[in-house]
Amino acid sequence: MRYAIVIEKTDTNFAAYVPDLLGCVATGASIEETEQLIQEAIKLYLDGLREDGLPIPAPSSQVEYVEVAA
Repeated sequence: MRYAIVIEKTDTNFAAYVPDLLGCVATGASIEETEQLIQEAIKLYLDGLREDGLPIPAPSSQVEYVEVAA
């Protein structure tokens, strides 16, 4: 499965979340580290759902960019 993630810069690090997986988050010192950690968080999140016998949410979010004049 392929889930959309959002990575945001904070004052001290980077934070990521998965819009389709409520509460699935990760933080890291760099974008690369944050991407790796959110990938691990997604795996753990899905493993936990499976262990609890809960349905796995299908990826439904999509990311698009729009250009605007500054």
